[in-house]
Amino acid sequence: MRRAIFPGSFDPLTLGHQDIIQRGITLFDELIIAIGRNADKKYMFSLEERMRFITQAFADEPKISVQTYEGLTVDFCKQINANFILRGLRNPGDFEFEKAIAHTNRKLSEIETVFLLTSSGKSFISSSIVRDVIRNGGDYTGLVPSTVIVK
Repeated sequence: MRRAIFPGSFDPLTLGHQDIIQRGITLFDELIIAIGRNADKKYMFSLEERMRFITQAFADEPKISVQTYEGLTVDFCKQINANFILRGLRNPGDFEFEKAIAHTNRKLSEIETVFLLTSSGKSFISSSIVRDVIRNGGDYTGLVPSTVIVK
């Protein structure tokens, strides 16, 4: 079985994430969206909200599940028997950053990282940009799946 994780904070889930996930499920038998928990990080959305956004967005996709984890991503992969890490690349800066992480993960384990380029119409979207739009009262709805609702 080809089991992969797609790790991130998903604060919030964006159309860019959704693009990578939808294309990723064609490559793997199972895709686990892995929400990393970091007690030192301040999130805009609670863990429960982020899980709900993702679970609702992919409710009709049986190959997708959502889990949370703490610590090293490769340790979580070992714990759930995942052989792949899926990552999206929006730009050259993402590539350089993700390449270093992938090399480190490969040094620590046998986990392979698979990169997909975000579709061109979504490559400008990041969670930090979405949070900034929300903080400043802008219309964020064209940047996130309909399951992301700001209260």
